[in-house]
Amino acid sequence: MATAALVLAAGRGDRLRSGTPKAFVRLAGRSLLAHALEALASSAEIDLVVPVIAASELDRFAALAAERDQIPKLAPPVAGGRERQDSVRAGLASLGPEIRLVAVHDAARPLVRGEDVSRVVGLARLHGAALLAVPATDTIKRVRAGLVVETPPRTECWVAQTPQAFRIEILREALAKAEQEGVVGTDDTQLVERLGVAVRVVEGDPSNLKITRPEDLLLAEALLAARSRRGGA
Repeated sequence: MATAALVLAAGRGDRLRSGTPKAFVRLAGRSLLAHALEALASSAEIDLVVPVIAASELDRFAALAAERDQIPKLAPPVAGGRERQDSVRAGLASLGPEIRLVAVHDAARPLVRGEDVSRVVGLARLHGAALLAVPATDTIKRVRAGLVVETPPRTECWVAQTPQAFRIEILREALAKAEQEGVVGTDDTQLVERLGVAVRVVEGDPSNLKITRPEDLLLAEALLAARSRRGGA
């Protein structure tokens, strides 16, 4: 059951306040995208890694030959769409019939660990759908129009990460249903849940943070430096 990873890199990243599209922002001398691609490729569960990039940035990706050529299992880039779902759909359309499982990952999460990728793909292989997530450490409030409407039990609240992994037919059906009903989700499991499919949770690593604001880059650099020190110890 061959597995492909789609690494989504078509977002602009306005909150990062950089003149460079987020996926191409540098972290420790390399683009966020290169870090993410390499992490996915390091998993023995992944057979193919597909970068999904804004059409306007394909030339920028082509210019990253020094980074790109070091990454195994790398497929040619695919032009993404306006919404996340459009990019996922484009990535799926590029895959051959041998691919039966797909992991979807955000290039804005450059610090994901290969072993966590393997765990979430392995669970999706068994059960159909799985995601990485971490337990919420703060009390969560549901708020509408500035008013608290619910305080869900913190023990039931988890913060979703990527990758999120699926049997390919499940993800395709979820995307088709969302398109038909005009639904735009914030992640892929949200769409799969609407099919009534149970999504398994794999506890991830808090260091698999999403780069959203400038301060996130500083934290990511510190985490990478700490990893390097541990690796050399």
